[in-house]
Amino acid sequence: MRTIVWFRGKDLRLADHEPLADALARRGDVVPIFVVDPYFFAPERARELPHRMQFLVDSLAELAENVAERGSRLTFFGGKSVDVVPKLAHAYRADRVVAYRWSEPIGVDRDRRITAALAREGIPFDLFEGETLAKPGEVLTGAGEPFSVFTPFARAFAKVVEIGKPLRAPAALPKAPPVPAGVRPLLTKAPTLESIGVERNEHLVAGGEKASRDRLRRFLKGPAAKYETGRNEMGIEGTSRISQDLKFGTLSARYVWTTAKDALDEHPKAWRVWSNELVWREFAYDVLRVRPSVLTKPFRSAWKGFPWRRDEKAWRAWCEGTTGYPIVDASARQLLAEGFVHNRARMISASFLAKHLLVDFRKGEAHYMKFLTDGDWANNDLGWQWSAGCGVDAQPWFRVFNPVGQGKRFDVDGAYVRRWVPELARLSNRHIHAPWEAPEAELARAGVELGKTYPRPIVDLALARGRFLAAAEGHLAHPGSRA
Repeated sequence: MRTIVWFRGKDLRLADHEPLADALARRGDVVPIFVVDPYFFAPERARELPHRMQFLVDSLAELAENVAERGSRLTFFGGKSVDVVPKLAHAYRADRVVAYRWSEPIGVDRDRRITAALAREGIPFDLFEGETLAKPGEVLTGAGEPFSVFTPFARAFAKVVEIGKPLRAPAALPKAPPVPAGVRPLLTKAPTLESIGVERNEHLVAGGEKASRDRLRRFLKGPAAKYETGRNEMGIEGTSRISQDLKFGTLSARYVWTTAKDALDEHPKAWRVWSNELVWREFAYDVLRVRPSVLTKPFRSAWKGFPWRRDEKAWRAWCEGTTGYPIVDASARQLLAEGFVHNRARMISASFLAKHLLVDFRKGEAHYMKFLTDGDWANNDLGWQWSAGCGVDAQPWFRVFNPVGQGKRFDVDGAYVRRWVPELARLSNRHIHAPWEAPEAELARAGVELGKTYPRPIVDLALARGRFLAAAEGHLAHPGSRA
């Protein structure tokens, strides 16, 4: 029995890796591979995803080292996956190819084509479930339909999903067989940031399985116990910061769930609230699997054809963090610098773009996908459509976050704004979220000159809110007028 274990961009680990464990259990040859597909790794493409690619490249380097330390070799081949994998299976005379299933449309289409190509060779392509805790189609309503509201989904999830123990990483791996002559021209080196044309950002979180485990461990030993209240405080490290680890699979969802559940045994409230966030991730993937069209259009058809504004000046200000609203600007700058945005700040920023600026939420969604290290199609889309009011189980469309009020409530001492908008750092807590309200004397002492050292607000909040509500009411009242 010879099995090709195809590592992909969402399972970059050895622990709790079911395709690998299954191949090892059959006691035959095991061929670990990774395909450097130009769809992701061509420089012109990689530069559009700089933070994700850095995490991916670093995680791949560590994975290759871990495989080598155990006596095998992670072999890199270049080319389109749909062409390369069937060629490898044929050349290696593989009995089967195994990998984890992907839920995104691009992965579904790729796997369908590869399955068909391998079938023509008589080689099975076995896909394992591991992106999420629940299997596709496992959590359904009593009528056998997918859920469109989170709370009943979460209740059903708790009843039907059994979460087993994660698998240990293998202590040793069998020596990989030689690369057949027919596919040696496809051999390539492990990608580096230099080879894909991406400059290293020293402010990003570290990639790899070890760093991911360390992050989870630090969270569980520290902020986790107070997660119920700390999760919304933007100026502290109150969250786990493992979203990219789940996205790239340096940690499995099962490992995260079981490890955290054990660690928070004495903090049931914290566990209940934090585990609920993992179930939201399950819900996001469930929505994407059943309704992949959400990646290109609103979940709620009533929002089709909504009259978004084309305001390039406002759009650039939002992207660059120069809107004149400190909490919005802080989130924009954190994204560009760290490839991460606090979840509360994500909601505030998304609401501001879609509702106060009337810019199509899909532009903001794409901007986040470009710069987020944890850029995940399912989670990102669910969050943006929720904030815009047009998604599955979204907040009411008429609820409009006030960025000043949100800042005063969830960044009470201004620590978040002071870090990311340092030109306002010397303002008092009272005025740091609304510098235009500060007396001239305070502005002078703080070295703030509105319109010069920090921009004036680009919109009036009350007027912008009214503009959005009027546009939404008018649009939703005339369903027949939608394009």
